[in-house]
Amino acid sequence: MMAQAPWAVDVLVEATMPARVPTAKTVPLATGPDPARLLTWYDRHQRVLPWRARPGEQPDPYRVWLAEIMLQQTTVVTVGPYYARFLARWPTVEALAAAPLDDVLGGWAGLGYYARARNLHRCAQAVVTKHGGRFPDTEEGLLALPGIGRYTAAAVAAIAFGRWAVVVDGNVERVMARLFSIASPLPRAKPEFYAAAERLTPDQRAGDYAQAVMDLGATICTPRSPKCLLCPWNDACAAHDAGDTERYPVKTPKAERPTRRGVAFVLMKDDAVWLRRRPEDGLLGGMLEAPSTPWRDKAWTPASARAHVPANAQWKALPGIVEHGFTHFAIEFTVWVAQAKSRQKVADKNGAWCRIADFGRLALPTMTRKVLDAVLAVQPAKQPARERARPRIMAK
Repeated sequence: MMAQAPWAVDVLVEATMPARVPTAKTVPLATGPDPARLLTWYDRHQRVLPWRARPGEQPDPYRVWLAEIMLQQTTVVTVGPYYARFLARWPTVEALAAAPLDDVLGGWAGLGYYARARNLHRCAQAVVTKHGGRFPDTEEGLLALPGIGRYTAAAVAAIAFGRWAVVVDGNVERVMARLFSIASPLPRAKPEFYAAAERLTPDQRAGDYAQAVMDLGATICTPRSPKCLLCPWNDACAAHDAGDTERYPVKTPKAERPTRRGVAFVLMKDDAVWLRRRPEDGLLGGMLEAPSTPWRDKAWTPASARAHVPANAQWKALPGIVEHGFTHFAIEFTVWVAQAKSRQKVADKNGAWCRIADFGRLALPTMTRKVLDAVLAVQPAKQPARERARPRIMAK
């Protein structure tokens, strides 16, 4: 077994800074990674991000919070355009709280993990109604808000308010794993990563330090081919010293992702499609979809699928399948399409006719868009004989 680096030895001391939580912490020995050196590197090389305050600027808690929610399980490159559109449309927490949930879900469509959007809206409303439009400035206060967990509370407290807090995301985990050669596999190693990060978080500039470690992981200590020669901590890194940086963090082998199957029913009428809203709780909660069979491992036969059609019509199966991947399983849809009659009744009470021209502003997850795109590619919408009022998707 590889010997533990000498700076990984814990020394328990009582914290004396009143802003610090918890009241005791572990600290590295003098030969360990120096937070001051990392902060010097950060002052020279920090990333310019739209939600990050420039030197001399005061961080905006609303912008910090919005970005941190969007960045969960999502890359900076993907988040950038969504963040800009959200901020242009809802520049304050009051504006977001007053927005209809459907509009927020529509603005979020494509980012995935849609429970974040619902909790984002609920959190904004809580900040306005319970806190007068001001975010709590402590981890404890932030943790009491909807959709804010340990990481987000620490990040907002440190970055937006300058509180001492231990901020650990995937980039920080990778840096800690390599600095201290933490061989425990994920997710079991998470407490060790947190303890290592706690040891290094300085009393001063905790928010800058948190962003510095995240920048280090994103730009230098990358998952593959880390740029160790440019790292300000390379002389204190156990993995670099051993020449096996890419071994860390150690990950538990992932189980094979199962595939589920379903039949999606796209019912069209002139320039509209019947869409239903998914249940509020669970996967894609509150989002819109084409009606479908239940999702299961076994493929559906035409006879078994017909029992789930939303209306009596001349259904036709499109060739091929539509594939989509979720975190824990993949889904394969066979797509059936039909034209509804002018006074066609639809059995599904959780849906409504949605104009195709309105798809860009509706809460359509990527899965739904793939199904609809497959249909519209081979069967464009018919234009109505005359312009008339049409119902939009029902409000929540």
